[in-house]
Amino acid sequence: MQSLARWVIAGAAFATMVAARPALAQVDFSGEWAPRFHEDQPERVPGPELGDYLGLPINDAARMRADSWEASMMTLPEWQCRPHSADYIWRGPSQLTIRKEEDPLTREVIAFHAQWLRSLDNPIYLDRRPRPSEDALHTWGGFATGKWEGDMLTITVTHLKEGYIRRNGLPRSDRATVTEHWTRHGDFLTVVTIVNDPVYLTEPFIRSTDYELDLHQRVPPYPCEMVTEIERPRGVIPHHLPGTNDQLREFSERYEIPFEATRGGAETSYPDYRKKLKQLPPPARTRPRNGSSNEGQ
Repeated sequence: MQSLARWVIAGAAFATMVAARPALAQVDFSGEWAPRFHEDQPERVPGPELGDYLGLPINDAARMRADSWEASMMTLPEWQCRPHSADYIWRGPSQLTIRKEEDPLTREVIAFHAQWLRSLDNPIYLDRRPRPSEDALHTWGGFATGKWEGDMLTITVTHLKEGYIRRNGLPRSDRATVTEHWTRHGDFLTVVTIVNDPVYLTEPFIRSTDYELDLHQRVPPYPCEMVTEIERPRGVIPHHLPGTNDQLREFSERYEIPFEATRGGAETSYPDYRKKLKQLPPPARTRPRNGSSNEGQ
């Protein structure tokens, strides 16, 4: 009987200890992750083409910002070392390191830190800390909190500086909220980002990105120095006035896509748009193709 009593007491003590310990992370995302370009490789590595707004739920304000954008703006000193924002960095070609931060006493995972090649270090807090006020400082990484939904980590990001949803001038405002879903399947990591922007988007903008665990990878430091890339008078900012950007039709003409379709909007992201696409006139060629003459065409 005494032996049985000891087993009962020991079992009760173990059950109490298990119930009292803090909730542990369901999945360990820490490690070195290499990007895989199964989705949208032309956009993510060489970069998107000017005037390509296809499939993006943008409004007129976003379209105007992109139409007036000039690519040589990236040569300005204040842009040369600017990192991608937290929502766009997933689409970049850089490697990723994820570190977990543990409470030194309870060993509970209280944060993950995501760090990319371009030196952006984003903490994702899991300790239920309060979100800053709306007037708090906005950063490239924003303020991110996560919660577990089974084995999936769902993250909410706010307090982001103005960024972009595509590297051809399409903007994302500083009022946007970004939701991320992290899932790990063995050595593969899938991240889905959902951007809600009341300023420039008419619907949520959803993208997914894949990474693979790379045991031989190490993300090195990324020292960045500003240099003079293009000589220009002081105070000149590259731009296009409304209606003067003659490069916007190049994408339409190169791929023989109706110009109206390249202007984007939520409807261009749905399958039903193919019916309308067949009714649109082909693009009117404004320049020779492959350097040839337009005579006789």
